Amino acid sequence: MMIGEVSAKSGLPIHTLRYYEKIGLIPKPSRDAGGRRYYDPEILDWLTFISRLKDLGMPIRDRVRFARLRSEGEQTVGERRELLEIYRTGLAQKIAELTETLEVLDYKIANYDEIGRKKTA
Repeated sequence: MMIGEVSAKSGLPIHTLRYYEKIGLIPKPSRDAGGRRYYDPEILDWLTFISRLKDLGMPIRDRVRFARLRSEGEQTVGERRELLEIYRTGLAQKIAELTETLEVLDYKIANYDEIGRKKTA
């Protein structure tokens, strides 16, 4: 896949893909005879994964670290797992906090509905 197609399918701008390549977040693609980047289709799965890491709040330095560890092979599985566990714990805490906030909002909305019913009765 050429960089434009990767950009279109991933939703990431071309300059972002080039930046990710420069910092080691994505592997360097092969080049065609004209020197144009050519990415394997699997890059889309990797881009989706690193975008999710970004969404959960993982800083770019840790995403780059994870990518570097991944490129080093199976001997880094434990270290990659530990890194993911750290962010999973934080995400689980955030979900719990958001669930609690949702429950408070639901209670307030139900309370306001009750007040509204009493006013119209």
